[in-house]
Amino acid sequence: MSAVLILIVLIVLLLTGLPIALALAGLGVALLLLNDLNLVIVPQALYSSIDNFILLAAPLFILMSNILLKGGVGRDLFNAVQTWVGHWPGGLAVATIVSCAIFAAISGSSVATAATIGVVAIPEMIKRGYQPHFVYGLLAAGGTLGILIPPSIPMIVFGVVTEESIVDLFLAGIGPGLMLAGAFIVFSIIYAKFSGAFTPVARATWDARVRATFRATPTFVLAIVIILGIYLGVFTPTEAAGIGFALALLLTTVVLRSITWNDIKDAVLESMRTTVTLLLIIAGAKIFAKAITLYRIPQDVSMLIAQNIDERAIFIIIVCIVLLIMGFFLEALSMLLIMVPVLLPSLAGLGIDPIWFGVMFVIMIECALITPPVGLNLFVIQAVARSNLVEVVRGVWPFIVMMLLGVVAIYLVPNIALYIPFKL
Repeated sequence: MSAVLILIVLIVLLLTGLPIALALAGLGVALLLLNDLNLVIVPQALYSSIDNFILLAAPLFILMSNILLKGGVGRDLFNAVQTWVGHWPGGLAVATIVSCAIFAAISGSSVATAATIGVVAIPEMIKRGYQPHFVYGLLAAGGTLGILIPPSIPMIVFGVVTEESIVDLFLAGIGPGLMLAGAFIVFSIIYAKFSGAFTPVARATWDARVRATFRATPTFVLAIVIILGIYLGVFTPTEAAGIGFALALLLTTVVLRSITWNDIKDAVLESMRTTVTLLLIIAGAKIFAKAITLYRIPQDVSMLIAQNIDERAIFIIIVCIVLLIMGFFLEALSMLLIMVPVLLPSLAGLGIDPIWFGVMFVIMIECALITPPVGLNLFVIQAVARSNLVEVVRGVWPFIVMMLLGVVAIYLVPNIALYIPFKL
């Protein structure tokens, strides 16, 4: 009963508009006080939540993605991909998803992916006759690939919370990421072909393809260096973030010369704001997690599941339903930090691989990024397109269905996620 009451209080606090970090930390402190527990736990939790070498990768990846965003890397990337597939039915939509997938392999950020590619793709696709709601939904969903295809900031946080290998989580995200990107591409081609709501693009000449690809080659190299470096064990995820930032700075300042000093300052300030927000949420969630652990809520939930749920499928269905509902009110990292500590003890009893569960969980919080009313990517695309939110929301539902079908596919064929990290 206490677990239900605590959850209700938390939801009420969030609905009042209180910042998520303050809601989590405040409720955690209140629970400690009500039980006459020593508040020394609070500063200990605050310190331990950010005193983590692996977590250092998050602000570095955020900084790298903002540097690339300010440097206009998305335009070169989109133009290069478009020269190869733009003449296909729905070719610009295909180019958008491929560009999102490649940029996702660099940035680790859904918002940066949606914003970077959206700035270029949205006006181009609408000019070519694509229906606005389809364009907005495509970009919002394509941006979510940024937290599935490695590197991924939510996967870094998941690894920190569960103490699982960040490298294994990254590698496990490749197969599902490519699967979802492929599903989005197939849907785009079918949609364009049968709706006819687009103007075909002329096939690019080989000269145009070579020039556009040459211009975007440094971006491709950056993505390859990060993924292969992590996969081959050349550097850790944290080192990969630092190397990626240095290469992004080199790319935008020396190679492309597409970024100014003011742009760099803006990127640093925006990264600082995002990082502070992220760390405050993590710290608040840590205090909340400590409090509910002392109240034995995770243990009680685990025991409740063990006594009443002995089927993995039922457990996964319940988790997915809860995450879908929470996605209407919470953003991705908050869901991760609230739910994972509670669910983690139950995984071993049900024989669920934590790496596989991490991938499934990330796909479900991807849905939260594009579900109203607080889906962050919805607001990013609305701002980029200067459109109304209803039009953006109208376009995302087919992609949410595809993500949910992706979870079903990963459940039925676990090797979609586990083959690369453990069998390749």
